[in-house]
Amino acid sequence: MTMGVAVDRPHLDAPPSGPTVPTTTDDEFAAFMADASPGLAHTAWLLTGDEHQAEELVQEALTRTFLAWHKVRSRDPHAYARRVLVGRRLNDKVKRQRERSYDPPALPDGTAESGEHAVIDRDRLVRALATLTPRQRRIVVLRHLIGLSEQEVAHDLGVSLGTIKSTSSRGLAQLRAVLESADDAARSPHPGTAQHDGTARRTP
Repeated sequence: MTMGVAVDRPHLDAPPSGPTVPTTTDDEFAAFMADASPGLAHTAWLLTGDEHQAEELVQEALTRTFLAWHKVRSRDPHAYARRVLVGRRLNDKVKRQRERSYDPPALPDGTAESGEHAVIDRDRLVRALATLTPRQRRIVVLRHLIGLSEQEVAHDLGVSLGTIKSTSSRGLAQLRAVLESADDAARSPHPGTAQHDGTARRTP
């Protein structure tokens, strides 16, 4: 094609519409970070129950992925970042104190009731997850809340498939027991009330 033809009919040479293709390593990583950050943040919050600690985990996972970018960019950088995130050892002395649900931001006026229920359910879930052992929590989160296969979880954590199966089963049983106990407590009458003919009255 000559230059004259290109000028007369530029639409023939225009690049196809769609996402911009990264052209440098920095562009590639920036695109990866934008795509991976929300999922990493969700996983980190489920693992820690603490907003600030989750941010630290995500930051470390992204930093280490960037440093290894020349190795992982052509493989599966999402899986690498996730393995970094779930494999980081938390400080045992403060882990239990920090693994709690942070207070959710105040809901604006007019928020639908379903939104309020979602915040409550999220809070209950992360409190229940905090009762699991670190290994149980990682496996339950990755397998049942993030949706990885058993093989993927085993690879991420570096343990056997049998360990994933048995630990997942025990973790889920514990999680159900805690959530059911919380539901029973929510349905039971408030201390200091007595039931009579279907109504509750406060005892002296």
